[in-house]
Amino acid sequence: MSTTINVPPGLRNVVVTETTLGDVRGDEGFYHYRQYSAIDLAKSKTLEDVWFLMFDGHLPTAAERDRFIAELAPLRVLPEEVRAVLPAIATAGPAFNPLAGLRTALSLLAAVRTLPPLWDADPARRKADAMLVCAVTPTILAALYRLRGGQQPLEPRADLGAAANWLYLVTGTEPSAVEATAIEHYLVATVDHGFNASTFTARVIASTGADVVAAVAGAIGAFSGPLHGGAPDRALASLDEIGSPDRIDSWVREKVSAGDRIMGFGHAVYWTEDPRSLMLRDIARGLGGDLVDFATTVEQRIVDVLAELKPGRNLYANVEFYAGVVMELCGLPRAMFTPTFAVSRVIGWSANILEQSMDSKIIRPIATYVGPQPPVPVP
Repeated sequence: MSTTINVPPGLRNVVVTETTLGDVRGDEGFYHYRQYSAIDLAKSKTLEDVWFLMFDGHLPTAAERDRFIAELAPLRVLPEEVRAVLPAIATAGPAFNPLAGLRTALSLLAAVRTLPPLWDADPARRKADAMLVCAVTPTILAALYRLRGGQQPLEPRADLGAAANWLYLVTGTEPSAVEATAIEHYLVATVDHGFNASTFTARVIASTGADVVAAVAGAIGAFSGPLHGGAPDRALASLDEIGSPDRIDSWVREKVSAGDRIMGFGHAVYWTEDPRSLMLRDIARGLGGDLVDFATTVEQRIVDVLAELKPGRNLYANVEFYAGVVMELCGLPRAMFTPTFAVSRVIGWSANILEQSMDSKIIRPIATYVGPQPPVPVP
């Protein structure tokens, strides 16, 4: 007879597996990719460097980096079968939903490229499929955005790095070095972040032996929720709603008394300041401007008022608060804030999928039944 174990709601602090990819030490305000501080990597390495690290276990040499970038270039180009249906996906429905469009396009890509189940594929094929999905994701998202706005999609440029390519594909303009660097720092800092909801979803699906796209599509579904990846634009919308410094305190008190969540503040893991937020605040200050001045004022007042209204909770700005500010200043439209997050996080999802695929055991927890006591006669 098996023994059941009751665990906390949300699986909080429950260890479900081992990983070599990284970890979050919330009470220290620290997280890492493999053996390196994620923030140190964000400040000193490119997205391609960290992508290589997550997939191959070490930072690339100069020769390895060149080969890796050369391998990525053709993978960024959309197959014609996928390109042909993007206009219909982009214009479907009354509101633009880029993450839903991405799920749809990736599912078609899996069919076009005949992606095998992870269970049936060898490690080389699994990695090749993961590389394809990560490389083509920004191309799909940018194409959907431009098509929705009545513009033609652009082709990825082999002469631009991942961050600069992303800005170019979305805006149609080659970014300045300052803008590309700011977005690159953000992308590297958001590649992975422990066993969050979308990463855990990806690993559950991967544990069934399904193909890479199935696992990534599930992760995108979890990520699209406003309590997870869908908050950077909402955090910036809060600044618009507040409007002026004299409105901050009353706005926060109204939100708290109504039981509403203040987007961009608080985190499920960090009990101190979010290191990603600290880095992005520095980047924002480097970019400068009225929006940054207002955001820093709002941040401090919200932290102070929340400390008064929710003593002992330690609610600080999280990654979404300054992410929205930085992306706005670099020319990204708000509709593409969360997709920008997805452009980097798909690398972390894929690394987790590859790691999970090495374990042959399916993830299969149980639930505690609390309904009417069975069996009851069927009427």
